Amino acid sequence: MLAAVLSSGRRLTGDELASRREAGRQAAEHGVALRSLLDLYLGGTRMVWRELATPGTAAATVLVEACFQAASDAVVALAEGYDTAHHIALRQEEAGRREFIDDLFSERSDLGRLAERAQHFGLRLAEAHIVTVAKADEPFGEATPASRTVSATMTNRFREHDLLIITKDERLVCVAPSSLPEASTEFAQQVTSTGPRNCRVGVGRAHRGPRGVLRSFGEACRSIDLAERLGHADRVVEATDFLVFEVLLRDRAAMSDLIATVLGPLHNTRGGAAPLVETLDAYFSHGTVPGAARALHLSTRAVVYRLERVSKLTGYSATDPGQRFTLEAAVLGARLLDWPAHPLTPSG
Repeated sequence: MLAAVLSSGRRLTGDELASRREAGRQAAEHGVALRSLLDLYLGGTRMVWRELATPGTAAATVLVEACFQAASDAVVALAEGYDTAHHIALRQEEAGRREFIDDLFSERSDLGRLAERAQHFGLRLAEAHIVTVAKADEPFGEATPASRTVSATMTNRFREHDLLIITKDERLVCVAPSSLPEASTEFAQQVTSTGPRNCRVGVGRAHRGPRGVLRSFGEACRSIDLAERLGHADRVVEATDFLVFEVLLRDRAAMSDLIATVLGPLHNTRGGAAPLVETLDAYFSHGTVPGAARALHLSTRAVVYRLERVSKLTGYSATDPGQRFTLEAAVLGARLLDWPAHPLTPSG
């Protein structure tokens, strides 16, 4: 091709440029580095020039221009073909990654095939994994600054370990082997320091197998939701801290019945049930009347009076060990269902 150019001084034809683009595409698909490809073509140009050019003649100047123009056109065409194949490969890789992520967090995926594909993305699903989830009012996306910063930092620090940093349902998610608990800690620290101010992080428990990742993810998400509903101040919460609440919520109808039966009579007060439920919550949280009084900015006498009112109206005393469990369970349920601000759903 170059010999024909040197013999006539013409530029490369459309077909010749197309063939170079195809050559660039094939090189990319076969894993040839672009640097090696360009070095090969430019080296070939020098060899042909030495064999065919006659230096010192007027024609040589024309041939030099034609030669370098042809080399430039060929290199550009090669790079275009190479880049096209590279972008296609990236899109296919990203599509495959998103498909894998969707299957990883789906209950209907083929477990055998899922385990095979997981190895390609650095996960050994036979091991136990911990899923850590970050959620904020501002959605996390693959291209958002916080997502990219956290992902880059985690990848650099744990380069030799099997981590998966992804976005799922507008949350930022870290999947790490349970043998690397510091990954969850680092992820939480990075998100809370570089992410949105209102960001909250939930840490699931370690679970083994393909479904273990999904289970840990669900726990992490629920721990965030529960922390928000219960008004927890901590930005990082763990699923283990909310196991009792998980149990209480498994039967919402039974919980509603418990609240209505135990705390329902508190509605029969002039101020309504809310102040008395708040007092019970503070008392159970701090363990003493003075502690509850400080939390509520009340006198100890006012707290004692409210606790006595609760006992008189409900028949349950917060200070009686035998009755405390029932009363505290009802108060926890009220916090979870945001009662009495929201009415209970009738059972049956």
